[in-house]
Amino acid sequence: MIIDEVVRPPALRPGDTVMLVSPSGPTRPERVARGVELLTGWGLRPVPAPNAYARQGYLAGADELRAADLNAAFADPEVRGIICTRGGYGAQRVVDAIDMAAVRRDPKVVAGFSDITALQFALWRGARLAGVHGPGAAWRDERTTLDSAQSLHAALMTTEPVTVAARDGEETFGVRVPGRATGRLLGGNLCLIVASLGTPDMPDLTGAVLLVEEVQEPPYKIDRMLTQLRRAGVLDRVAGVAVGQFTDCADGWAVDVADVLTDRLGDLGVPVLGGLPVGHGVGQLTVPVGTEAVLDADAGTLTVSPAVR
Repeated sequence: MIIDEVVRPPALRPGDTVMLVSPSGPTRPERVARGVELLTGWGLRPVPAPNAYARQGYLAGADELRAADLNAAFADPEVRGIICTRGGYGAQRVVDAIDMAAVRRDPKVVAGFSDITALQFALWRGARLAGVHGPGAAWRDERTTLDSAQSLHAALMTTEPVTVAARDGEETFGVRVPGRATGRLLGGNLCLIVASLGTPDMPDLTGAVLLVEEVQEPPYKIDRMLTQLRRAGVLDRVAGVAVGQFTDCADGWAVDVADVLTDRLGDLGVPVLGGLPVGHGVGQLTVPVGTEAVLDADAGTLTVSPAVR
């Protein structure tokens, strides 16, 4: 039984203001317009942060601006949630500047994925804040379908558990070790998990269900990252592994990424479930992170307690 020390922020309600922030890579208003339309349709009031559309090379503005937007959103009592516009790169550069006292005083739901894994890890370390691993406000209908919108809405605005079933069409569907595991769902993007090794933000994965997903990394790099996690000992005590979408992960060696995942995860002695539509692929679904999960590889499902209350 898990001691429930997690901090669950209040669920969003119609009329709530949500701040759209860009902690990582740059985006443009026209890319975010569809996300604004969706959020508005749910009765929310999406407001771009002052520097949401700033740009400095591959960053959404200078570190100081991105950190200021995050801290302003956490400190403003009118803001009830934070939706990241996109991932990219850069969140790790600003997480040490987050005012964790403000986060703890007024916990708010934070949604995003990819590079936002670094932000979710920092908020877990500094405030034990549960988060939402799901699409950002830079919404693309061709990738994030109606199911994607409904899944994000449910995770942000209801307190029901989230169940995600493995999909036969996903490239990682064949990655499976039978069994059933219970533990906190922690993780996200594999690159960001590995980049967190040796930092204060790397969570203790003892008894956790580890979530991994990735995009545009060839199989040998997937192998390298998983091997580093193994050699660092962080996979020694996981309860199970939830394998999401590994999108566009191919190269000229004609090695199947699913085979690499099976090779590096299949002998851990814990249940492993692939084929989960969580990550960068078409039909991406949303899952809470930091809350208790049940990984049932026999049934092909991942069920996660809500991130909000």
